Amino acid sequence: MLIREATADDWPRIWPFWHRIVAAGETYSWDPDTGEEAARALWMSPAKRVYVAEDPSGAVVGSAYLTPNYGGPAAGIANAGFMVDPDQGGRGIGRALAEHVLAAAAAHGFRGMVFNAVVETNPAVALWTSLGFTILGTVPEAFDHPRHGLVGLHIMYKALQPAGPAPRPDERATPGT
Repeated sequence: MLIREATADDWPRIWPFWHRIVAAGETYSWDPDTGEEAARALWMSPAKRVYVAEDPSGAVVGSAYLTPNYGGPAAGIANAGFMVDPDQGGRGIGRALAEHVLAAAAAHGFRGMVFNAVVETNPAVALWTSLGFTILGTVPEAFDHPRHGLVGLHIMYKALQPAGPAPRPDERATPGT
């Protein structure tokens, strides 16, 4: 499996599974009716470093982004988002993307990574904890899951580097660097 930086030409191959995942309303807090252009703006924003995972045939089977979670003095903490084509689950794609993005975040000087809203029923919670993330807290009944009703949203964190000075903004996840 090849993981590489995404280009604008990859969006038409990301959109079908992005739409399917968000429309299901089970794992992301984005509007399930998000249209393609709004979705592209959310996922492919210039402030994000976006990656794709390709299978041996060259098909895009997953995507992830890396971005600062906060601005200013707190910009040394990263955030990321991950999606794997539901038809490709169980093949280690999510883990491979996660390991790639965590390494990229550390290489770009981020001191830690935070996920602001991980649905507590999301199977990815097990992946994140296996990769060293801890649940800092849970906002109870914050997500109206279509099958489970009101469930909590976890805030998860992983330290990436020892504490130290924050990298300069031009050293962070700026696409093309």
